[in-house]
Amino acid sequence: MHHGQTAAYRLVLANLAAKDPAMRLPALALFLSAVSALSALSAPPAAAETFKTPQALLEALYRYDTTETDADAPSLYSPFFSDQLNARFQADLDNTAEGDAGTIDFDPVISGNDGEATDVAVGQPIVIDDTAEVEVTFQNFEPVTLYYTLVKEHGGWKVDDIANQQGEFPWSLSALLDGAVGR
Repeated sequence: MHHGQTAAYRLVLANLAAKDPAMRLPALALFLSAVSALSALSAPPAAAETFKTPQALLEALYRYDTTETDADAPSLYSPFFSDQLNARFQADLDNTAEGDAGTIDFDPVISGNDGEATDVAVGQPIVIDDTAEVEVTFQNFEPVTLYYTLVKEHGGWKVDDIANQQGEFPWSLSALLDGAVGR
């Protein structure tokens, strides 16, 4: 607590100890308000959640409400993406004319623009050092299989790439962001 805060607390506490009951209630309200405000100011910022296993990360990703993402984030899924993937989305955003959609103009987590992932099944990860490969299957109008590359950073797992190898136009985020559509 800073010196100015300590003095304010002493003043409020002195008013609380006043013999006049009319002074106690306003002083108590002021004290509680000050404690609440100072607690909010001194609390550390909320850290992004750390996922200890690849499965925990992907299960949380598919339960995530994208309306919770900060409006300034480079992607709706930024809390789940690696530093590198977020930087690539940010670079794409920075090089996209205002009003345009950018390179990734679909939701990569559901592999489309519409619908939602149902019956999500997270496969067994293949982990090598600080990298994991995981297959995720779900329904979104039709069966979908996505391949996730995860990296361990900041003490937990993050998505570093997503790929769909099915259909006429297979894609991966890294290839799309590199400009290599359809590779």
